Amino acid sequence: MNAASPSVVGLEVPDFTLPATGGKTFRLGALRGRPLVIYFYPKDSTPGCTSEAGQFRDLHDEFVRVGATVWGVSRDSLKSHESFKAKLGLPFELLSDADATVCTLFDVIKMKTLYGKPVRGIERSTFLIDRAGRVAREWRGVRVDHHAAEVLATMKTL
Repeated sequence: MNAASPSVVGLEVPDFTLPATGGKTFRLGALRGRPLVIYFYPKDSTPGCTSEAGQFRDLHDEFVRVGATVWGVSRDSLKSHESFKAKLGLPFELLSDADATVCTLFDVIKMKTLYGKPVRGIERSTFLIDRAGRVAREWRGVRVDHHAAEVLATMKTL
C-alpha cells in the first residue's frame, strides 16, 4: 500500500498483527480467503464512535450472513476497548493500534483541530478487504449516519 496514493482500492494489504479484545491477536494473513470490514475510529466512548459501533453491532448478523467479519481499530488501549465493547455489547473484536502503525499503513492519521489546537488523530475511515486481501472499497472522512448500512450494501455486491 502506498500512503502517498489518495486511493488504495485494488492494492493488496500487507500482513499485519494487532492485539485484539477477548485476549485475541488479529493477524490479517490468517483471515485471507474471507472478506473483512476494517473500520478506523477516533476514540472509544465518544458520541460518534459509539453510534458507529452500534450500527455495526446492529447489522453484525447480516455481515456474518454474507461471510464478512467486522473489526474496529483505534489507538485506544485494550483496557479501554474491553470496556467499550462490554458497554455496547459488541459482537466483534476491537483492535488496539497504540503506536498507530496500522493507522499509518492505511493513511488515516490526519491533523485535526480540537478545541482550537492542532492534534494528530484518526480520520474516521472504513476499508472493505476482499478474499484475496486487496482493498475492494474505501470510505474516508466518514459521516456516521447510515454508514454501516452502506458498507453492508456494498459488501452484498461483491
